[in-house]
Amino acid sequence: MLGGDWLFAPSTQAVFALLKSGGKQGLAVGGCVRNDLLGVPVNDVDFATDARPDEVMALARSAALGAVPTGIEHGTVTIIAAGVAHEVTTFRKDIATDGRHARVCYAKTPEEDAHRRDFTMNALYADSAGNLFDPLGGLQDLTARRVRFIDDAQARIREDYLRILRFFRFHAWFGDPEGGIDPDALAAIAANAEGILRLSKERIGGEMRKLLAAPDPAPSTAAMGHSGILIRVLPGASAQALAPLVHLEAKAAAAPDWLVRLAAIGGDSPAQNLRLSRAENRRLALLKGEIASLRPLPELAYRQGARDAIAIAVLRAALSGTAPPEGTPRRATEAAGQKFPLRASDIASGETGPALGTRLRELEQRWIDSGFRLSKEQLLH
Repeated sequence: MLGGDWLFAPSTQAVFALLKSGGKQGLAVGGCVRNDLLGVPVNDVDFATDARPDEVMALARSAALGAVPTGIEHGTVTIIAAGVAHEVTTFRKDIATDGRHARVCYAKTPEEDAHRRDFTMNALYADSAGNLFDPLGGLQDLTARRVRFIDDAQARIREDYLRILRFFRFHAWFGDPEGGIDPDALAAIAANAEGILRLSKERIGGEMRKLLAAPDPAPSTAAMGHSGILIRVLPGASAQALAPLVHLEAKAAAAPDWLVRLAAIGGDSPAQNLRLSRAENRRLALLKGEIASLRPLPELAYRQGARDAIAIAVLRAALSGTAPPEGTPRRATEAAGQKFPLRASDIASGETGPALGTRLRELEQRWIDSGFRLSKEQLLH
């Protein structure tokens, strides 16, 4: 039985009522049901229904609700209720696929619909009262924190090779790290590893962002390496430093940061292979460049801010097998808040242009090297 706030929100109940008013079956499905059962936040509510897309559109118009045919070729209509968007998709089954795109036909029952989904924990349905419908034993897998492909793993993968990356991402977020990874799934993934090369860089990058943002992506990323996926996603990458990094992040009270984790695993041309934005690529270059620099923690924090200084200190420690400097979070926060006591107008008027800039930088470095202790008067004299 489900009972999260999302289920009884007016927006969710409005969609249930809309489908019921047309004599149609409507069930919440997928992530919202899974997350409710796990006790984690529900961000999106998706519906599955026996109503065809044109029927859903007509029902929405009659109820004065917004309706957008966002994925009409796959049976999906987005209903806007109480200002909230809900994807409503007709029960369907895949009849042909090329590993990226599927040709579907409509189905009549949620049981048929469940068999075309990826993992058992995502094939969970609930009605408006919170009654659970579990056609494939997904609840048992969810309770055991076991990520398992529906029916034949190889068939599910060949329908959409992105499911390889989704498998590792879901294990990182929802799997039991002590229970290990489903060996049948890993065997199927290894057998179909070349399919990764058929995916767009954008889709790969999106999944890697989500995976590396998990509380502890180290076991999943290591499994990616063992099954030959990591090298195809990001040639030259290694998961070896990721587990120490996650451990040190916790000790330094650093929030999970997918870009810091990416710096730890390395790899060739991440901007191209993962389609990083310019801002992401600049920050990644900063992190990687400072790993090998001799710049001390206080200066890093003053110049780059506390967050990146802590990240660099933790990265250095994880990659070298050492510990971060004592008191890293406190020292970084204190240094980041320092204010250089001089301005250009404080320098003797005889120096101008580039010479003035050079002089200011020299004095600023002297001030930093003093532990931010030199006063304005001491710097000038």
